[in-house]
Amino acid sequence: MQQNDNLNAVSTQRSTPLAIVLTLLYRLYGIFIFVPLFLFSSILTAVVTVVGCRFGNGHFWGYQPGRLWGMFTLRLLLLPVKVEGHENLQQNQSYVFVANHQGAFDIFLIYGFLGRNFKWMMKKGIRKIPFVGLACEYAHHIFVDKSGASKIKKTYDEARKTLRKGMSVVVFPEGARTFTGHLGLFRRGAFMLADELELPVCPITINGSFNVMPRTKDWHLPNWHPLKLTIHKPIEPKGKGAEYVKAMMEEAYEKIESGLVEEYKGYVENPDQ
Repeated sequence: MQQNDNLNAVSTQRSTPLAIVLTLLYRLYGIFIFVPLFLFSSILTAVVTVVGCRFGNGHFWGYQPGRLWGMFTLRLLLLPVKVEGHENLQQNQSYVFVANHQGAFDIFLIYGFLGRNFKWMMKKGIRKIPFVGLACEYAHHIFVDKSGASKIKKTYDEARKTLRKGMSVVVFPEGARTFTGHLGLFRRGAFMLADELELPVCPITINGSFNVMPRTKDWHLPNWHPLKLTIHKPIEPKGKGAEYVKAMMEEAYEKIESGLVEEYKGYVENPDQ
């Protein structure tokens, strides 16, 4: 609770003269230090990932450069990061990780601090991002294509193949970033995968990412705000079928919401879903 109180208290400190000066200095730091180094590190990470996956161990090079990139990005922005729940994960166990999608910085937080090799299930539009899209393709992350029934089937076939190889996947079951910081509806796909393969679902709660860069301010400089990643106890499979899928989805939703700061608890409709 103390960490959540600290996260909520940050916004109340920004109207003082000292806070205004610090915000200005942080903006200047962002323009002249963060942006150039972030662009350089992003290109370098993409190149290393592509070359490593092409000529070396794809499992290693498809994850480790991205993990370091995520950590470097958040450290470069001087963002405090707190992680809870690593002890809930078993070694050599595959998981279907499901997380709330507060903003773009969810990527860096999960990549850098989850501490588990995994593949993303991501929107196919990311493939068009220069360098990043190519690196994701070589790393064999899973692009979600909803343009037709055959494309959706291919997406989930790839996810099944990944999970059967002993890898984990990370899914944002809302399917879109929030506009408000609150949870939207969950889609069933990730839970159906877990049900079919009898794998545990591991809920993850992200706090702070919405405050760092809300969706309505994409391509703006990030704000300073603490980040917290909460890894909840996995939900073990208890059976197979539609009723178990629904039960897993509802339990995951409750666990993720329980970890949110009070300001963002409760369902708010997301028009992008």
